[in-house]
Amino acid sequence: MTDLKNRPWYSSYSPEMKTEINLPERSLYTLLQESAHEFGERMAILYEDCRITYRQLKDNVDRLAGAWNEQGLKKGERIGLMISNHPDYVIAYYAAQKLGLIVVQINPRYTARELFHIIEDSGMNYLVAEESNRLLIEQVKEESGISLVFFSKEDRDLPESLENLINNAYPLKKDIPITAKEDVAVIQYTGGTTGKIKGAMLTHYNLVANVMQSHAMYGELMVKGKETVLAATPLYHVYAMTSAMNLGIYLGASILLIPEFKVAEVAEKIKKYQPTFFPGVPKMYSAFVQYPNIESYRLDSLKFCSSGSAPLPVEIIRRFERLTGAVIGEGFGLSEASPSTHRNPAGGIRKIGSIGLPFPGTDCRIVDDLDETLPVNSVGELIIKGPQVMKGYWDQPEETSHTLRDGWLYTGDLAMCDEDGYFYIVGRKKEMIINGGFNIYPQEIESVLYENPAVKDAAVVGIPDRDKGEIVKAYVVLKKEPSVDIDDLKEYCSTRLTQYKVPRQYEIREELPRNTVGKLLKRKLIEEEKAKTSQ
Repeated sequence: MTDLKNRPWYSSYSPEMKTEINLPERSLYTLLQESAHEFGERMAILYEDCRITYRQLKDNVDRLAGAWNEQGLKKGERIGLMISNHPDYVIAYYAAQKLGLIVVQINPRYTARELFHIIEDSGMNYLVAEESNRLLIEQVKEESGISLVFFSKEDRDLPESLENLINNAYPLKKDIPITAKEDVAVIQYTGGTTGKIKGAMLTHYNLVANVMQSHAMYGELMVKGKETVLAATPLYHVYAMTSAMNLGIYLGASILLIPEFKVAEVAEKIKKYQPTFFPGVPKMYSAFVQYPNIESYRLDSLKFCSSGSAPLPVEIIRRFERLTGAVIGEGFGLSEASPSTHRNPAGGIRKIGSIGLPFPGTDCRIVDDLDETLPVNSVGELIIKGPQVMKGYWDQPEETSHTLRDGWLYTGDLAMCDEDGYFYIVGRKKEMIINGGFNIYPQEIESVLYENPAVKDAAVVGIPDRDKGEIVKAYVVLKKEPSVDIDDLKEYCSTRLTQYKVPRQYEIREELPRNTVGKLLKRKLIEEEKAKTSQ
């Protein structure tokens, strides 16, 4: 790694951030192993009426790993986790890591079409899903190469029930050798301007390093064995996987698992359990500050919060911080970086509107189209190098070589860096839309629209939204026959896409703006929307 002491952000680091971090080459499972040894009787998971200590969590993980080992699951095989926030997710995730399996993260709300695409791309061997998705899974399983399916939240005494497997297995005692820098722990799917999904391969070293970097960024605010993490963002999302679960396990924290974010219910849980750390997304902070009588729910237990996925309005930051006394550290990350790369420091200057400083051990440059490094306060593409940067894209060498060059991750985001080393995102080279913490790729939605026989032309863009960052809008040119209306288009998309990807707004046009060579000019559509909101 390049000596980073001459970078502009180094002088803005706190003493803890300047201390060289020990980044051990070890498996993710060892995070749980060490916390179970040190904090065995401390509550690891708080979930509705369920309480699981670190000792119990490790025992359940080891038993599930033992059951899977007996069934022949082997290191390097892919296992999909299609589970919402629940203790089963944590148990299955760490059991997979103990065995050296590769976890494929899957949104449990995916349609059969979306799920099949990921199964096919990853060559998935096994799947853990919720009982509520049984019919969907059985439909997909017939057409895929999945050999075994296991079910979470399954009360019946069935062989494929996780509970049944755990209750009837012996803990796996043997250690599966892990080469931390080479062995992939997680495939996190993302997309691109081409619309083709890509599986970011995150190694054990990538993910452990990002946990250690995060801890260094928070400094003395994070005390091992003393914290309670509010995990309200889905764990299958890379942000919560690292910032809530893996970091929480490393700290020996109690993880307050929220199955679904409903502000009234979450406020009651905060009042009862008094969490100290919250990695949230803008729509959650907005919901808290707008909730009636929120002052009575004792949100002042929170010491530090982080925000990711989309810009957080300044007035929301100020109102939430007045309410709680906590600091919200805005930051930046992406699936390809495990995910966190920047954060406003807990113990230093915070610049609202900035994504903050690079994580310790992370190098960054702002470059022009010729890859020349630009001076401070210049806008260019943000590129990143660090221990958290992915190994590459699963089975996509061309995409990997385009995104990873000489160890640098080309983010596709337009940014600038000031004299103090604080970074600002000013735009995106990519067309990605961020809605409520989820990345949405227009090409995927456009592909669905084009499958409709009534659609002649389509364009999908993100338009600004106060609570969700952006919402999806579709512009459609229709053929003369067959006849459809906006309600028909919405229903069509709803049956083929996860709900958060379904466009919230539709506009039917005679034509879409294109240049002289026929290239679609989406920026003109976005400019039109911005002009409407400024009137």
